[in-house]
Amino acid sequence: MTKHTPRFTRAVLAAVSVSAGLALTLTGCSGGTNAGGGGSDDDTIGVSLIVKTNSNPFFVAMQDGAKAAAEKDGVSLTLAAGKEDGDEDTQIQAIEAAISKGDKGILITPNGPAVLDAIDKARDAGIFVIALDTAPDPADAVDITFATDNFLAGQYVGQWTAATLDGEDAVIGLVDLFDDKAVSVDYNRDQGFLDGMGIELGDDQVNGDEESEGSYTGGKGGSYTIVGNEASQGAEDGGRTAMENLLAKNPDINVVYTINEPAAYGAYQALEAAGKSKDDVLIVSIDGGCAGVGQVEDGIIDATSQQYPVKMAELGVQAIVDLVNDGTKPENSEGLDFFNTGVELVTDQPVDGVKSIDTAEASGICWGGE
Repeated sequence: MTKHTPRFTRAVLAAVSVSAGLALTLTGCSGGTNAGGGGSDDDTIGVSLIVKTNSNPFFVAMQDGAKAAAEKDGVSLTLAAGKEDGDEDTQIQAIEAAISKGDKGILITPNGPAVLDAIDKARDAGIFVIALDTAPDPADAVDITFATDNFLAGQYVGQWTAATLDGEDAVIGLVDLFDDKAVSVDYNRDQGFLDGMGIELGDDQVNGDEESEGSYTGGKGGSYTIVGNEASQGAEDGGRTAMENLLAKNPDINVVYTINEPAAYGAYQALEAAGKSKDDVLIVSIDGGCAGVGQVEDGIIDATSQQYPVKMAELGVQAIVDLVNDGTKPENSEGLDFFNTGVELVTDQPVDGVKSIDTAEASGICWGGE
């Protein structure tokens, strides 16, 4: 798990087959002669990429990045995905399949803590396991994580929000990922946003335990009210429902934090249906995907933190190839318990003191592809 000290840290598949007996999305692909051969041939480097879901373009981009890297390096790649964000059972089945095939490596965006026992079994079987995007808790449950600094990503949109408010009272609705499990990507982004706003945190690994009213110190500072935290499952329909629930609690919300851009668009739809003028509500998010950057340009999202899933996947595949070929193991970024793949704040409304890039620049690097 990525652990930060608040205020002192700075953030569909082309071919799909459903295996009989498993609720599992699997595809085998390779640039070599052993396509679909997994790890059964000693000359084949078998790698499984297990993402959270195929419904989020973030993970589709990650799969595309892995497929390109596998083609380049002659890797036999198997793709798997949960049926929805949070589906741990399907991911466990995919890990067990990778063990059975004798894969050399697993790349996984963990859907929750229940997958850790299966990851442990994979490592015991000699498989090198790399987490992408979402660090497990504890961090050493995998060999390494390639990820965004999610706390920093949250801080960036929090700092931008505080500065943009220019001393105005903040009535905040938080659209999180889950309410039935704790995963690092969820609480790090949420807590980073609040820390960037200058709101005192409770437990920085728990969402929703801050004081509901107080003062924020970011920007010019001001008073805040936290209306509540609602889970979205990282999906558009979930974001819409979450926002509807928040507006039912307090229709005066003027700041909306969202876990990702599908949830942000759902929240925007709920605000629009409620007759709320977008000029009166700030919506911030995290992903910086190509569609999300377009939504920033269109004024649907005001600011987002851009992360790079293609880079995560490319680095993951390369790390396993290097390990198999010459024993080289990847190392964490200095001072962190993961390898930081970078993050940029994207907005067309820059503010003094908060570094950002505009949508023109962001659209050229969305998802982190070459």
